[in-house]
Amino acid sequence: MARVFLRPGRGEIRVNSRTLEDYFPSEATRVTVKQALLATETADKFDVLVLANGGGLTGQADAVRLGLARALVEFNAELRPRLKKLGYLTRDPRTRERKKYGQKGARKRFQFSKR
Repeated sequence: MARVFLRPGRGEIRVNSRTLEDYFPSEATRVTVKQALLATETADKFDVLVLANGGGLTGQADAVRLGLARALVEFNAELRPRLKKLGYLTRDPRTRERKKYGQKGARKRFQFSKR
């Protein structure tokens, strides 16, 4: 989950009070975060403050991209078609499968004993 706040500025991105480079060590996740800003050519117009938690770093990066895209649409509705076409406004529908009763987990079973 990520909460994204846009403020007019020079393009600084802070995630949980840390710089983008400090919070996301991988270049791939940093690129994912910046995709919505680069697609709309607003990377140097806003300072971005992000509060992210839950999941792993890749999931958080995707959540930040979705939050950024939604915030940009809130700022300027004309950006919506471009972001929609690139798929940045689509939430990932995958969720954790529930544990089933009589089993060890969602899919894992207890070991079968014939005798």
